[in-house]
Amino acid sequence: MQIVGVTTQHEVYVASKTHKFRMNEMLVIEDASLYQPKGEVVETFSYNRYIPMGFDKGIADDQVLKTLEHIGYDIGADDIHLAKVRLFEEAIQPIQTGASVRHPHFDEISDLLVKTAPEEGLVLGEVKSTDFIDSTLPESLKGLLHIHDHNGLREQNGVPFVFDIRAMQQYPHIGVFGGSGSGKSFGLRVMLEELMKLQIPTLVFDPHFEMNFATEALDTKGTISYRERYTVVQIGQDVGVDFSALSTRDVERLLSAAGSLTESMVNVIQSVHKRKDSYQSFSDRIANLAEALELGKHKIEGMLNDGGMTRDELTRFSTFRKLLDQYGSLPLASVKGISWRVNRLYQAGLFQQNIRAIEQGIHTGKLVVVQGAVWLLQVFSSYVIGALYGKRRSFRDAKLQQKQGEFFPPFVVVTDEAHNFAPKGYDAPAKSVLKEIAQEGRKYGVFLIFATQRPTLLDETITAQLNSKFVFRTVRGTDIQTIKEETDLTHDEGKRLPYLRSGDVFVSSAIMGRTMAIRIRMAHSASPHTLNPFDELKKMKEQDSEQLLKALDSYFPLAEMNIMTHLTKLNQDAKKNWDVQTWKQQLDRLSSEGVIKKEKTPFATMYTRS
Repeated sequence: MQIVGVTTQHEVYVASKTHKFRMNEMLVIEDASLYQPKGEVVETFSYNRYIPMGFDKGIADDQVLKTLEHIGYDIGADDIHLAKVRLFEEAIQPIQTGASVRHPHFDEISDLLVKTAPEEGLVLGEVKSTDFIDSTLPESLKGLLHIHDHNGLREQNGVPFVFDIRAMQQYPHIGVFGGSGSGKSFGLRVMLEELMKLQIPTLVFDPHFEMNFATEALDTKGTISYRERYTVVQIGQDVGVDFSALSTRDVERLLSAAGSLTESMVNVIQSVHKRKDSYQSFSDRIANLAEALELGKHKIEGMLNDGGMTRDELTRFSTFRKLLDQYGSLPLASVKGISWRVNRLYQAGLFQQNIRAIEQGIHTGKLVVVQGAVWLLQVFSSYVIGALYGKRRSFRDAKLQQKQGEFFPPFVVVTDEAHNFAPKGYDAPAKSVLKEIAQEGRKYGVFLIFATQRPTLLDETITAQLNSKFVFRTVRGTDIQTIKEETDLTHDEGKRLPYLRSGDVFVSSAIMGRTMAIRIRMAHSASPHTLNPFDELKKMKEQDSEQLLKALDSYFPLAEMNIMTHLTKLNQDAKKNWDVQTWKQQLDRLSSEGVIKKEKTPFATMYTRS
């Protein structure tokens, strides 16, 4: 391998007769006067004499051709492999044309590839095109992972990509971007496994009900088990909001997520909500006020003056009169709107639990997965993130003031479909607290990992604070443009984004100092949604057929005319509620599938077991 063509301080061309260059391959240039500069292949090109076209375009210009001829290449006969190499550091003078080029030893580029030890960082995958360096890797960096490649599962044969989580103190927050089927959710799962391995407290909002780590996808020979390192809670069943702990502003946020609030509705909340209100006291006050406004002051006074009421009725109408005296100027429609929103959240179970299970999980270093519908997660995340961040912040502030505060550990907040939690252009319940964490969280040890298919729809303030970005296959032009603006991806790398394989990712990180091409490792656990829906449909049909055969077995041979006689018992045995016509259709289906035989005789149509 040799340097050819016109060189500059930051780019050179390399040619070889035998070696086919690969994208992101690392090379060392034998130029002692420049301290052996190192670079990375950013464009490749091969020329074959049987297809003599293309030299007028692309990376092979006239200067390159002339250099190739001068150093002994036969342009008309040889296969020539060329690569455009971008240097990691700008040289003080142009590289010498004709200089030899070789693959590096690991020691020569270790500072570019590995920033921390595997046991202290997140082992997320393998740096692409580093198999040439595998033989010089130290033992501590070998055998750390498996890769799913073209030929199935294989062991690591390159440099592992170890993300330095400790450096997030200086360069906080991670963005994970990629379209559907790009491997984004798979990459996020691998990140979460690594966070569990290091026992870093993590709060995950899971709108897809897929962040479960009980199913093993890879035989880890008993060395890795996540069963005791995570907990899954569902809103309304395991966790909820302690209404009495909410401020009036918190109540506004929660109810706005159940349905947008008008200014009049906000005024109702600010007027009616009282400090330390329980759900019951607040909802009763709102419901009673709505009823009082509907009846009107004149009717209520008349009822109280007429007499003849029971004690309970007297108490009730006296309450109505007091409420009208206090809040009679509030519009009935707005009061009813607030009542509907409160009831909707209550019916979803939001006010029937507290967040103690989440706090315990964070305190014990677990990964806590919160599951629920997207709209409910938006509501709940506003409350729980604010509460936990407040506790962490109070502890750190007390420590700085040399006061005694209750310890609350640093933690990571992870959201999939992040554009739903912090959208660009309009408010969402959790947006303000997430923006605050994005801007100030690192001082308190609270960090964000945001995954989304649509980075363009994510709040720009938050996007700008994501110092490390994992970019999977992205097709939409607007999203690619956003990514290019927010990262140091080159024009050529941007052009490659729509064509990346699932599981391949560009990592643009201030921690690494440059963009790296990575292949995400095989996850140790599997998503519960891995079963193909068409396989699921086939499986259910097979199970249904087995159940029917089991119920029909004792009735074979079965005459079509006897179905009515056995109908009640057949439905009981098969756990169905079918009529005669449906049973005939199902028997004909089983017959067409070859499971049973259907024979027409002069007397009846008979069904028998095959």
